[in-house]
Amino acid sequence: MNVETVNSSYSTSQASPAIVDYPDKDGPSSFSLERILIDDIRRQVGSVSRSAKAVVARITTEVERVCSKSDRIQKSGDITSHLLYLGQHRLKKCLAYHRLGSKQGRVELHSNLSVMVYRHIAPTQAQLGFSGRYVLIEDFLQDFYVESLKAFRRENDVPEDYQPRTPMQLAEYMAFTEQYAKRRITLPNGYSQQLIILRAQTFARRQPKETAVDIEQAVEFPKGADAEAHHRSATVQQVRSQMVTETPDLWETVKRDRVVHALFNYLKSQGHEDCADYLALKLQDLPASEIDEILGLTPRQRDYLQQRFKYHVEKFARTSHWELVHQWLDAGVSQRLGMTHPQWDAFQAQLSDSQLQLLELKQQQVSDADIMAITGMTAKKVQKGWTDLLTLAAEFRNGNV
Repeated sequence: MNVETVNSSYSTSQASPAIVDYPDKDGPSSFSLERILIDDIRRQVGSVSRSAKAVVARITTEVERVCSKSDRIQKSGDITSHLLYLGQHRLKKCLAYHRLGSKQGRVELHSNLSVMVYRHIAPTQAQLGFSGRYVLIEDFLQDFYVESLKAFRRENDVPEDYQPRTPMQLAEYMAFTEQYAKRRITLPNGYSQQLIILRAQTFARRQPKETAVDIEQAVEFPKGADAEAHHRSATVQQVRSQMVTETPDLWETVKRDRVVHALFNYLKSQGHEDCADYLALKLQDLPASEIDEILGLTPRQRDYLQQRFKYHVEKFARTSHWELVHQWLDAGVSQRLGMTHPQWDAFQAQLSDSQLQLLELKQQQVSDADIMAITGMTAKKVQKGWTDLLTLAAEFRNGNV
């Protein structure tokens, strides 16, 4: 990793952050978001280079723009808090990539984006192994990184030929690319979709439709100077098209993909990488024998992995991500948790008074903090009580009660 170099183009107006007036009922009449973020970098990194100051200046400019454009924030009476939250949130993302370093940061970003697009690059029904999937994702993401850099140049006050070079600049670009990929684009049907998924769907639809080339040729990885020509050849692209012939663009697909992506992130964040790998393989409809071979498992180890996977999926569906999962199942609290009217009546009839109260509060979309204040329950009891209700509702919904 190269030592950060001084870029003279950042020398102006960086030494002393400007003080901006934001009348606020809860805070001082003036404060410097830029200075606060620089102090955050100094505490976490130890020093503040000139390029780091330029990164902070860009974050500050963007956050101030967002806050000035938002009617909700402008009417909130607490603009300072919104500025501080948004600014520190963006800096936190940037510093996370900075701590990883340029090499591991790229690996992390590439991995996250690959998970987001894998199903759209090669749908479940396509008979495609890891090699073929890898080739398609690599082709797509290389173009996406170029698009992201162009967007960064367009949206920030940098030269037209700007290239991130210092560790902090690279971290800023990687954080921007992640955020850019997750931007939600409103569709004509009124729903929205993440930008990178829309790009992946377009990529898949543009592939040629027919070819007579052996499919194994398309997933080989030639070395040396011939590699790029091979990957970009029309013949190989035609073979790949057979792997991505169908790319659904329906609301049901959108909801399912949200759940799948959230589940991947949940498993990885909880340290269950083996369960995440197992999920990826199951989504490809691979037979058990092939999963065992890829993951290097004995049948007994696979059975144990399946048990742990089931446990974590149930926990995911009934704790922190219950709303997302139930929306996908059309079983939200506004939809009687997916039950018929007779089931719903029977379900409520056997609930205790405290359970009925919790259910009613959830139906009214009362936050957990407010539920704690109303009922006097602790956060742990609120969560456990709701998890128990969802478990019981699933039994009623499935006719097990």
